Amino acid sequence: MFDNVNGVELTVFAVLFAAVSALGFVAARWRKAETLEHLDEWGLGGRNFGSWITWFLIGGDLYTAYTFVAVPALVFGAGAIGFFAVPYTIVVYPILFLVLIRLWSVSHVHGFVTPADFVRARHGSSTLALLVAITGIVATMPYIALQLVGIEAVLKAMGVTGHVPIIVAFAILAAYTYNSGLRAPALIAFVKDALIYVVIIIAIIVIPYKLGGWDVIFGAAEKKFAESPNPADGVLLPGPAQLQYATLALGSALALFLYPHSITGVLASRDRNVIKRNMAALPAYSFVLGLLALLGYMAIAAGIKPITNNAGKVDSNTIVPLLFDNMFPSWFAGIAFAAIGIGALVPAAIMSIAAANLWTRNIYKEYLNKDATPAQEAKSSKIASLVVKVGALLAILALDPQFSIDLQLIGGVIILQTLPAVAIALFTGWFHRWALVAGWAAGMLVGFLTLYQIQQKVFGPDGTVTIAKQHFGGSAFPLSKLGFDTTTTIYAGVLALLANLVVCVVGTWILRAVKVPDGEDTTRTSEYFADRDDPRVHDVPEVVH
Repeated sequence: MFDNVNGVELTVFAVLFAAVSALGFVAARWRKAETLEHLDEWGLGGRNFGSWITWFLIGGDLYTAYTFVAVPALVFGAGAIGFFAVPYTIVVYPILFLVLIRLWSVSHVHGFVTPADFVRARHGSSTLALLVAITGIVATMPYIALQLVGIEAVLKAMGVTGHVPIIVAFAILAAYTYNSGLRAPALIAFVKDALIYVVIIIAIIVIPYKLGGWDVIFGAAEKKFAESPNPADGVLLPGPAQLQYATLALGSALALFLYPHSITGVLASRDRNVIKRNMAALPAYSFVLGLLALLGYMAIAAGIKPITNNAGKVDSNTIVPLLFDNMFPSWFAGIAFAAIGIGALVPAAIMSIAAANLWTRNIYKEYLNKDATPAQEAKSSKIASLVVKVGALLAILALDPQFSIDLQLIGGVIILQTLPAVAIALFTGWFHRWALVAGWAAGMLVGFLTLYQIQQKVFGPDGTVTIAKQHFGGSAFPLSKLGFDTTTTIYAGVLALLANLVVCVVGTWILRAVKVPDGEDTTRTSEYFADRDDPRVHDVPEVVH
């Protein structure tokens, strides 16, 4: 387990990891409330986070450890297509600005904790709310598991093998999340983001200097992709991949704010102005993400070779840790590894809390215990958060990590199908509830059918093409399968969402024409603009300083 381990790197990593874990337990006394036995406190941090806390919380939530290793790895392996993450995290914030302030207002008036709570009130449909809750939980589970990929890649780079360290790390995560709720990742996010910024700024200065400058870096990348037998690879995006790039960026942007953990961070904010300021400032993270992506090209110039396991399978996610290991002294490499490892703790905690809240409010309370007290709700969420983490841990231990990545890919297509019921419903209640159910089903069906038909191809150095995976081999759906004479591909999630929206519109027209009763909308237009000083906004338990 500890053969050929760099002792300095492991020591620095372990000390920083232990320090932030202790911080997670201390967080229960930070901005202390009268009780944590309430979802507003345990699951939403008292709904009282200001601009700075929200900045770090949402940033730490959306920019995960997996992002830090996977985006550069994709750039390393395929080139320009890996930069899709940069425009999508820029495009998303104007959308969030428009959508989430309305969700904050109506949620604070009615005391909503989850997006499914809003759906239940807006459409008067417990069935639709249940579907949204299940969709959120299913889409989030592999996302939590993937945070382990970042930790695993760091451990491999340090020479640590086996599953015991990962199990210990997630056991600690589970313990302080259970104890402190959302306050734990909110407090740890300060440390995580500070480390990430320091590491990236130093990396973007030191590594190019050591490699001989940006001319050398881009020259090495251009040479590699010019020799690649895969026509989709390149420093510049080839024509057939451009539609895939654009639709993947747009689809990912729409999916990002629909994930329950994104909404949890927003609902914990103190008022609408906090959200507005954060949506205006958070693109700064996208600048850092662009710098992160360039690490993929640096790894090419540095001649980094990813680690292969005993079965000879390449783990491309080890590219960035290996680059740091080669370019930095051991003590700073340990800090960089800690930044990635800690970067897994924040989003994993928020994701598990968000999934647990969906279970509690929209399944447990709706169907199992309608008269649940706030304390019972909090207890249910705490237990559910443990179950979610255990499930994610078992998934990553039992499955090929690449399969977990595929599950997350499917998760993005899945969560997109809640857009009509959640995001569009914040602006109009026109859709009929049963049309939304039918649209959700249609989107799911089209999503799975398109993903099922996507093959994963491996291009040999002699130009030969072999099929590594017959089904679920990516997200780029060939338009040729729809009868078009082209090699252009498109993001499967966009096709599924289009099918969803068409069924929602047509279904609503039909259902209203035959006068099928719709659900009762218990929200009011003015509630979507309520701010903190509005008397309709629910009070939360008082904070004890």
